[in-house]
Amino acid sequence: MRRLLFLSLYIVLCVSTVGGAVPDNQPVSSRAWGMLEPLGLHTPATIDTLTYNFFQTAIPSAVSPAFITTGNQASAGMNMVYMDREPMSRFFFNDVKQFWLPSEKTARFYNTAIPMSIVSYNTGGGREIAQDWLRFLFSGNFNRRTQVGFRFSYPYSKGSYNYQAAKGLNWGVFGSYMGDRYELQAYFDAYNMVHKENGGITDDLYIIDPAQLQGGLSKINPRSIPTNLTASHSRVRGKELYLNQRYKVGFWHEDYDSVFTDSVVRREYIPVSSFIWTFAYNEGRHKFTNTSSRDEDKYWENHYFTADATTDQTHYRSVRNTVGISLLEGFNKYAKAGLAAFATHEMRVYYQSPDTLPIFGSERPANLTPYPFDERMDRKGTQNFLYVGAQLTKQQGLTFNYDATAKLGIAGAAAGEIFADGGITTRIRLFGDTVSLRGYGRFANEKAPYLMDRYVSNHFIWRNEFGKIRRVRFGGILTIPHTGTKVDVGVENVQNHIYFGPDALPMQHGGNVQVFAARLDQHLRFRALNWRNTLVYQTTSDDAVIPLPNFAVYSNLYLLFKVAKVLDVQMGVDLNYYTRYYAPSYQPSTMAFCNQREVKCGNYPFMNAYLNFKLSRARFYVLFSHVNQGLFGGSDYFSTPHYPLNPRRFQMGVSVDFLN
Repeated sequence: MRRLLFLSLYIVLCVSTVGGAVPDNQPVSSRAWGMLEPLGLHTPATIDTLTYNFFQTAIPSAVSPAFITTGNQASAGMNMVYMDREPMSRFFFNDVKQFWLPSEKTARFYNTAIPMSIVSYNTGGGREIAQDWLRFLFSGNFNRRTQVGFRFSYPYSKGSYNYQAAKGLNWGVFGSYMGDRYELQAYFDAYNMVHKENGGITDDLYIIDPAQLQGGLSKINPRSIPTNLTASHSRVRGKELYLNQRYKVGFWHEDYDSVFTDSVVRREYIPVSSFIWTFAYNEGRHKFTNTSSRDEDKYWENHYFTADATTDQTHYRSVRNTVGISLLEGFNKYAKAGLAAFATHEMRVYYQSPDTLPIFGSERPANLTPYPFDERMDRKGTQNFLYVGAQLTKQQGLTFNYDATAKLGIAGAAAGEIFADGGITTRIRLFGDTVSLRGYGRFANEKAPYLMDRYVSNHFIWRNEFGKIRRVRFGGILTIPHTGTKVDVGVENVQNHIYFGPDALPMQHGGNVQVFAARLDQHLRFRALNWRNTLVYQTTSDDAVIPLPNFAVYSNLYLLFKVAKVLDVQMGVDLNYYTRYYAPSYQPSTMAFCNQREVKCGNYPFMNAYLNFKLSRARFYVLFSHVNQGLFGGSDYFSTPHYPLNPRRFQMGVSVDFLN
């Protein structure tokens, strides 16, 4: 009740504040942009002030139409729409938390005529299962060239089931300077995410058919369901520092008055070429602990160092420097594209738990598999990468744009690596509307991540000599704004794919696996009635290597209207559904999703009923998530084996865009 009262007062305060601070029709010039690596070119981005589906920020499964998760907000998850999934990273522990962590791809910069602050707060559940998320974003300009900002995120959830609590503290500062000759984009982010690991529930029948386990009683309190682990925690924390600097060389263009030819009216600096330096520092730490000897004995097969408790720690850091020179697009009518060349050096260092296991003799524990090694694993590993590359871009055309980036590894661990990525976009007139058509392609020949070759922990130790991973992808996207249609069709071939097998150890498939995917986004509208749909069809040539649901859908049926000409209302019901398949299982000690062939998940509709509102610069919502639980659709609501989705709960939230 106190949380409800606090949220209600907060909404009233925010609405009254923004209602009097700035008239809603006052023009405010603002823009946002991201970066195109490796040279920091600007790409258009949006500011999060949209009314549509604001409630989805409270639902972990909102990441994609097919998303597997161990449960609640800020917990581990994986996108099962293959074409939207990122490849395995150099520090794989972060992969299941990537939706909550900062990165270069999600970094945003802003330029606002008036300082901007966006404050958001979501809450839901009762005291025992409380879920909260506080976010804050500030950006302000000293002048039209210089901007600084601050972001903060604190998700916290106790979880609907035992030993499932999760929380995180993420914060960062950022800034930019866009001068005639000199440009700077910089940010620093720090994150600290921790969650309890419960290993899943002990018996799926507690969810599917609790009457079998309770002597005929069909209802059960989720907090009373026993879990496999009771004293385990996973933590990932780290920091990122990024600096992108550009010095432009060019000439001054002067416009003269048509009458007094000796009077300069306007001077504009026209850059011709630029020199770029990008510096990036990344650090990541993973720690897994378990303090229950009983859980150790029943849950894990191997205990390489101790069977009483576990403390695994892995640390990673990298330093990357990129220098480049570019000829800029558009400095005269013949410069139709930008062309750049660059060189990158990166050093990666890994630290792991010390390998103290006796190699042979009477002191070596019996029945330890798989550990057939005749030498100890190094605690520290260092890799150096040296690349050269080029980038060709055309971003200023009205009907035809393209971008292409390629880099080649020439020394160190990068030798023989190749990366190429690009796309072509054209716009044509069709049936009185502008239609966009984009073709894209990608090729990678990449060394296996260090931690896939060398890893040491209490429950898992491996040493591999995996070959390079080769990926080829191409496809096209058709966008028709007038009909609200977007079609994306693509295919990818993967050779030497690395994945975690049923024994939770990394494996490499030596052959080729093809994935075909087609996605349709369609918005239908009749007056106030709206129906948005995302349909995804995907198929894999080997579902034991790359398991995927063949069909996934997100459907949202809602009314969108105004009340008293000032209150925007979105009222509706949405649904997530995907077909049944062998969903990956989750291994807590390595924070990895592992392929398995025993349990299928899917074929369950997850529905939400909601009300979204926007008044002036305040957005707020009320939500019944998983509203269909116990009503229809069955009761097999697992997205990954032994980890049920959250039961039905009431949630609410507010976000306010303050203009100072």
